[in-house]
This record gives sequence, C-alpha cells and structure tokens, in this order.
Amino acid sequence: MIRQYLKALCSPRFFAVMVLLIGTAACKSSEQASTQEPSDTNSELESLYWERIKNARMSFTEADVNFMIGMIAHHAQALVMSRLAPENNARPSVQRLAARIINAQKDEIVSMQQWLRDRDQPVPEIEIDGLDLMIEINGKPYTKYRKMRGVLSQEQLQELDEAQGSEFDRLFLKYMIEHHSGAVYMVENLFATDGAAQDNEAFKLASDIQVDQRTEIDRMTLMLERLTKSG
Repeated sequence: MIRQYLKALCSPRFFAVMVLLIGTAACKSSEQASTQEPSDTNSELESLYWERIKNARMSFTEADVNFMIGMIAHHAQALVMSRLAPENNARPSVQRLAARIINAQKDEIVSMQQWLRDRDQPVPEIEIDGLDLMIEINGKPYTKYRKMRGVLSQEQLQELDEAQGSEFDRLFLKYMIEHHSGAVYMVENLFATDGAAQDNEAFKLASDIQVDQRTEIDRMTLMLERLTKSG
C-alpha cells in the first residue's frame, strides 16, 4: 500500500492532476476576483508537488542503502568475469551473453550510484584492473562483498582466466549462474525485510534486477546443458 502511494506521487498522472489543479485554481481566482494572485497559487501547488517528491525519496531504509552498496559491488565482479570472454576465445553465443551482461550491469551500477547520491548516502567507487576489483567508500576499501552469495573467490577467478575455448564457456556459464543466483537472493532478502523497498526507485531497480537475472539464469542453464551434451 505504501509503495503504491509513493508510486502515485511520482507518476506522470499525479503531475497532470497537479497541472489541472493549477489551471482550475487560476480560473476560480479570476471568476471570484480573489485577492490572491493565480501566480501565488501556482507557486504553492508546485512547491507542494516537489515537497511530496522529496518526501517520497526520503522513504528509504538502511536495508535499501546496504542493498544498493552490496549490489554495486556484486555487479562489478560480473564485469570482471564478462570481460574475459573475448580474450579467452569464448564461442560467439557466450561472447554475446557477456556483452549483454556488461551493458546491463554497467547501467544498473550507474543507476544505483545515482540513487545513493540523491539521498546523500556513501557511494562505492569502482576500479577494475584485470582480475583485481578495487572498491572504495569514502576513501576506505570495501571488502564485505567477498562474502556475498555467488561471489567468486580469487582462486575461481584465476581458474576462469586460465581457461580457454569450450572449457572457458563451461566455467563461465557455471560461475555466472551461481553469481546471478546470488543477486536474486539479495533481492529476495531485501523484499523480505520489514520496511525495505518502499522507496519507488529502489523497488523498481531491485525488481528489474530480479527479473533480468532470473531470465539470464534460464538462458545460461539451457546453454550449459547444450554445451555438456555436445561434449
């Protein structure tokens, strides 16, 4: 119910209603020869609209913030993994999959970073150098992501980096399925937390991640089955 209310406040329909109210107020002001100028009424309604937008944005919780920070780091490792595909002679279908993962998760990282900035929260900064993933928050290393579900150890990343051709394809699909499953778990955990994901943008980001990753898990599972059968 709260989520639906917040969504309504931020929706184009709500804005259209506000514009209509502004016009109606201006007409009534003219007809009734009100002492209040229409421009004053317009300004008050506009202020009310933006105040409600601000309040909707401030409905986030600590769980929402932790989710965004953790998912940014989780996504960053997927970039490390996916960048190996063209270098390690992956088959075209795996390279296309890796490219889609890079494009989608880069965009989601940017969106989650902006979500944190808009709410004056700490923003993880990411630097990737080969297999090395460096994440800092306020100038301090962020390493909690290494214990998240689905995150590869440095040894597993090294194993993936050393694989070539069909062996790389098999390992990449296996590890990325596990990695995506970890992201889905994080979303489910967020939704199960009392008071979390009431922020409209947070809910949409998390929902989109859940749907996209589940779809890709199904696709990768099928690809891995075909690869296994072909030997």
